[in-house]
Amino acid sequence: MMFSVRLSTLILGTQMADTQEIEETPSEAHSGDASQKKQETRDEMLSRHRKEISQLQNKETELKKAAAKGSKAEQKAKKKQVEEEISRLSAKLREKHAKELASLGYSSSNGNEKSNLDNLVKAVAGVTVISQHDQAKPSKGTKRREKRAQQEAAREQRIQEEQSNIVSDRTVEDEKLEKKLGPLGLTVNDIKPDGHCLYRAVEDQLAHLSGGASPYNFQQLRQMVAAYMRDHSSDFLPFYLSENMIGEESAQSQVERFENYCKEVESTAAWGGELELRALTHCLRKHIMIYSGSFPDVEMGKEYSNGGSDSSGSSIILSYHRHAFGLGEHYNSVIPI
Repeated sequence: MMFSVRLSTLILGTQMADTQEIEETPSEAHSGDASQKKQETRDEMLSRHRKEISQLQNKETELKKAAAKGSKAEQKAKKKQVEEEISRLSAKLREKHAKELASLGYSSSNGNEKSNLDNLVKAVAGVTVISQHDQAKPSKGTKRREKRAQQEAAREQRIQEEQSNIVSDRTVEDEKLEKKLGPLGLTVNDIKPDGHCLYRAVEDQLAHLSGGASPYNFQQLRQMVAAYMRDHSSDFLPFYLSENMIGEESAQSQVERFENYCKEVESTAAWGGELELRALTHCLRKHIMIYSGSFPDVEMGKEYSNGGSDSSGSSIILSYHRHAFGLGEHYNSVIPI
């Protein structure tokens, strides 16, 4: 608010000062001495015109500096105010200069005389005398703003068109998965996307298979997996090391790292993968089928499918999603439609 008041005060002072300067013609300045009036030659008049133009330019710079303070919204409003005021003062100064040149015999009426006067002003004073018709034309600043607005509008339109044409990886993955599951009478049941999604999906499957509540919650399933991997470390350690080998390690350090991994499976929200799925199929003695729209389908625990030790022949059916969320892989439960 202080910037706005200061700028308004500065513009008001500029208006008063420039009004005095612009409206004070040589004849008024020297009304008491007609001989002095005649002493101002064309070159002297044009020199004074250049000085007055320079003064107006300095005041424009001063006003713009004062306007370049405050928030962006305040700066924009003050800049517009300065442009309008400078445009008004410039027009008034051009009109004053044209009248003074006309007093020396230069006319801006029509034809060659107007051309001669314009050329004279342009060449020596740096001001173009223009007609009311010319003054009605948009200023360069207005044209620039209109051009920028058109460019921004065109840019926004291009962005909207590009976004409407984009087909995300997730959309493609979901469509492929739907084509697989639809003919089988299956659909995806969304699971909370956190580090427990694999275990939550299996918990959901166990609930559907039992027709009620699952016998194990996701945390109990984690503990079962960790215990099974510890008890069968010779089966899981080689697969773990193949994915997590760090230089040359001793057998003891490898075992320690695998034990730390089992602790993470047991007590953190670490994401589950192939190792955990292998453990789950043996812990639960269930056939597990994983469908995907990005990778080939995976089948684990075939020995527990029809004819195996699982007398019911029921299977756990999951879906694997590579592009469902920015965090990484995700598992959902697959149920009958």
